[in-house]
Amino acid sequence: MSLEAKLDATVACLRTIAAAHPDAVLANSYGAEDMVLTDLIARLGLSIASFSLDTGRLPTETYDLMQRVEERYPSHPVAVYFPQAAAVEQYVGLHGINGFYHSVDARKSCCQVRKLEPLRRALAGRSAWITGLRREQSPTRQDLQVSEHDADNGLQKFSPLLDWSERDVWDYLRAHEVPYNALHDRHYPSIGCAPCTRAISVGEDVRAGRWWWENPDSKECGLHVKASPLKRPA
Repeated sequence: MSLEAKLDATVACLRTIAAAHPDAVLANSYGAEDMVLTDLIARLGLSIASFSLDTGRLPTETYDLMQRVEERYPSHPVAVYFPQAAAVEQYVGLHGINGFYHSVDARKSCCQVRKLEPLRRALAGRSAWITGLRREQSPTRQDLQVSEHDADNGLQKFSPLLDWSERDVWDYLRAHEVPYNALHDRHYPSIGCAPCTRAISVGEDVRAGRWWWENPDSKECGLHVKASPLKRPA
């Protein structure tokens, strides 16, 4: 399928979301995919809100992009959610400032404090949220659907770029001169918190730089993992 056809499908999806879910919100992590969606929503004039999670450990380049997005899209502000200070203090007291390197459980606990709890607040009371997930990003994302019920958060979840390739994303960004994170030009295809993100080498998987010390078949922060019926992801 051509990029033009994928773009048409994505535009149709966004229009449908805006009509069916007036309270829908885009989760903007300021990655390349989220910048495509941010630009499309603004170009289409859709009343879809946006939010971002500031974990307190983001790279300087991400904060620089946040400022550029604020200036480029003044009619579509991004609400920023922060972790609860007391929870961060408790985590650091128990595990140390960089304790997430010690074990998968310690890392997931950090994600719980800095990402999942703020996400719950960002989504509270809404009927739908939008993400920039793509199937080819990770083995854990192969079975995702463009529209599916997010039982863990209790709302509908949409991924309009699910079938886009990495080349599709960059062709769009360049064609429309959309701002993007400077780290992408330094071989960071996937960007999260600074201590948990590194550049990748030629031939490595696009998410190899995220939590690189863990098993690539299971590494997620919990934001985009389907919970089992018995246990919610940490």
